[in-house]
Amino acid sequence: MDQSMSPRTPPQGETLQPLLERLARPGSGVAVIALRRQGADTWSYERLAGEVAQLAGGLRDHGIAPGEPVAVMAEPRPEWIAACLGIIACGAVVVPVDTQFNDETLRHVLEDSEVRLIFTVRRKLDQLGRLGLERSPRLALFDSEAWDENHWGRLAGEPAPFEAPAPEAPAALFYTSGTTGPPKGVPLSHRNLAFQPITIERAGIVRGGDRVLLPLPLHHVYPFAMGLLAPLWLGLPVVIPEALTGPQVLRAIQEGEATVIIGVPRLYRALVEGIETRLASAGRVPKTAFGALLALSGGLNRMGLPLGRRLFGALHRQFGPRLRLLASGGAALNPQLGRTLQALGWEVAIGYGLTETAPLLTLARPGEAPLESVGRPVPGVEIRIDTTGAPTEGGHASGVGEILARGPNVFEGYRHLPEKTAEAFAEGWFRTGDLGRLDRHGNLFLLGRASTLLVTEGGENVQPEEVEEAYQAHPLIREIGVFQRDGPLLGVVVPESRELRRLEGEAEAHVRGALAEVARGLPSYQRVGEFALSREPLARTRLGKLQRHLLAERFVRARREGAGEAPAGPLSLNEMAPDDRELLEQPPARLLWDWLAARYPQHRLTPDTSPQLDLGVDSMEWLNLTMEIGERLGVELDDEVIARVESVRDLLHAMVEATGTGKGAMAPTERLKRPEAVISERQRRWLRPLGPGLRALQRLIYALDWVVMRGAFRLRVQGAERLDPNAQYIFAPNHLSHLDPFAVAIALGYRRVRTTYWGGWTGAAFRNAILRFGSRIAQVVPVDAEQGPLSSLALGAAVLKGGYSLVWFPEGGRSPDGELQPFKPGIGLLLESTPLPVVPVVVVGSRKALPRGTRIPRPVPIEVRVGAPVDPDQLEREGEGEGELRRDRLASGLHRRVAALLSQSD
Repeated sequence: MDQSMSPRTPPQGETLQPLLERLARPGSGVAVIALRRQGADTWSYERLAGEVAQLAGGLRDHGIAPGEPVAVMAEPRPEWIAACLGIIACGAVVVPVDTQFNDETLRHVLEDSEVRLIFTVRRKLDQLGRLGLERSPRLALFDSEAWDENHWGRLAGEPAPFEAPAPEAPAALFYTSGTTGPPKGVPLSHRNLAFQPITIERAGIVRGGDRVLLPLPLHHVYPFAMGLLAPLWLGLPVVIPEALTGPQVLRAIQEGEATVIIGVPRLYRALVEGIETRLASAGRVPKTAFGALLALSGGLNRMGLPLGRRLFGALHRQFGPRLRLLASGGAALNPQLGRTLQALGWEVAIGYGLTETAPLLTLARPGEAPLESVGRPVPGVEIRIDTTGAPTEGGHASGVGEILARGPNVFEGYRHLPEKTAEAFAEGWFRTGDLGRLDRHGNLFLLGRASTLLVTEGGENVQPEEVEEAYQAHPLIREIGVFQRDGPLLGVVVPESRELRRLEGEAEAHVRGALAEVARGLPSYQRVGEFALSREPLARTRLGKLQRHLLAERFVRARREGAGEAPAGPLSLNEMAPDDRELLEQPPARLLWDWLAARYPQHRLTPDTSPQLDLGVDSMEWLNLTMEIGERLGVELDDEVIARVESVRDLLHAMVEATGTGKGAMAPTERLKRPEAVISERQRRWLRPLGPGLRALQRLIYALDWVVMRGAFRLRVQGAERLDPNAQYIFAPNHLSHLDPFAVAIALGYRRVRTTYWGGWTGAAFRNAILRFGSRIAQVVPVDAEQGPLSSLALGAAVLKGGYSLVWFPEGGRSPDGELQPFKPGIGLLLESTPLPVVPVVVVGSRKALPRGTRIPRPVPIEVRVGAPVDPDQLEREGEGEGELRRDRLASGLHRRVAALLSQSD
């Protein structure tokens, strides 16, 4: 039995010729707004038309024949659009290529398409060079200098008139995203592609004056047809983000004044999660109020009163005051997510289609269909449900079957794959491979892929997407991929790392409990029997579809690695989530990623890696990291940004954002020469002079310290007579115990202690009110990992600039084994910015007197040995590392001096 739906008259339009002619309409205005690091690159329709006409003429002059494939492999940019349209205008076939293809896939695509010319960018040259193609294509670079012989502008010629192609002539060759294997070539004709913008125009969901944001790569037919061809057909501006990352997309919405987004469910999920995260950080009251307001707005929507835009007016003003329509395609939109977006005041349109259908088959215009459906077939498309052999058990209603389609947008067949083509059609109908049903109003409901349908031992039919959605609702489960092997359902689980860190304890036990909790609400045949814990995201396509054919391999590997104990080294790009691959497409992020991989070769490096917990990056190590970033990229990551970093992904985003501001980094040394510009008002309070009362208390505490040190610990001091009582110094002691500062204070004497400040870790010297009060009396300035290393150093620099001496423990913490540890870069930076004499100091015996982990000291003799003051220039000459930075040589020279003094005292 078949169910079918055949809608109204199809739109009329046979080729892309009208689009190419419309580009040159007088007074058409802005065509493309491409956000850049600073400002935007804006192309008018007039300029775009000129570039297209010249390129079309030039391609013909260079021997590009009608019907010949020409590849474009780059991120979205105005030049990409001009090259694409120029290729089509000269009668050739554009081949949009994913910039994230691995070598094997890229080689397959280029060899299968047989391209002789590739438009690309310089960063892809290395990959193209190592493919070993039998015939090397010519390269035309978008981002090379104009004088470069490979610059794409060299292909321009005399403008050529557009020649009307045959409707069945190929216009584009797409390669499927490869969810089940190597990508297949999908040729789309002029008729296939011209059908799409005409359909959008007649649907009326886009209006004159709209600006369309395109935050997706153009190698997929959905953004190509809906986000590029349709707006240009309608004469609307296309807004392109500077990068396909969340912050840059938000910037493009605001600065590009976007009114429509052509997006995918993962983008909208990230949007809502970003709003919820911001509210959660604001506290319980704002979060509760938001939830109540959202529920109210959703209820009003169901009553036909869409007031979300008014109720959330502040959100719209902040996010994008002109944004009204969110178009979703590429994957199924969760109905609850759709309702949330509507409740927040946005219109939601949903489309369904495939690469082979160019892509649109059905459309749910805002408010016209249930969000559980994908709407009705667009005019000219026929949808039929083939119920032959369809599942009728496991909760599926009658009338469920494979979705078949036919219309002017359906392709003719796969490139070089006649057997696959034969399998894809049944009596002239294209077999989508999707399961679905039609309701009495003609709305299509998707029920998963026929190829992914799982049949349990009891005969029940299970769609893995339904199971995954249920499990992923748990806060401990970020992702789960469900598959079947020899009967039971198996799952690869990626936990939510931040939630696990909050809970502490064994990750696998927490995840097992989460799975059991969810399973109690599921039918028995939908429950996952066994799982493997993976710290790495599941492989997905660029539009967020799970690559299911890789799940079994990931399951075995995760089990072998011991529930997340992955091998050392960086996660490969091919295994990353699409959003993370997009992030690493940005040169600043990629440079930092490569630097981290080289710096921490013994650690597993993924975007979810915690710098603090997994890599051991402490406050002083952050300083080294930020200095390296500043020197390599010329940008500044301030302490406020660093304090928010919880994962490598956060750090990569911060890098891209800091680079995108265009704010040049001031060298750390220069910043410390002006410490008042770095430290906050809250930090300044630690620099205020002590009043008479606190000064008297300081003298009393010092006297008590003298009695304890001289009496209980029989303190001996050597070399203190070398110090000029009126000179300003930087003192650099080794660090063995919490007793060290008390011993060094007595060694220096009260006269000097009055004019000396100390650097103290907040986790020890400031962890409660009593210790903070004592630190204030002792003139301790906080070294705060949360506040940021540079601001902590700036406090030390401010002390020195004020004429005071400073005691700074250059190891950055107590030695774990009693041996002198490598010095952190902070001491070298202080000496470089404030070239005062430095005094090496050694404390001996304090570790035995108060070992790590103990609270009650033992009466063991302690000795303090004070070295001779040394000029920083002398330390630099003594330091190692001829090619190293000056601060590194300063720290090295000082380390030698302290080590020598330590050996003398043994």
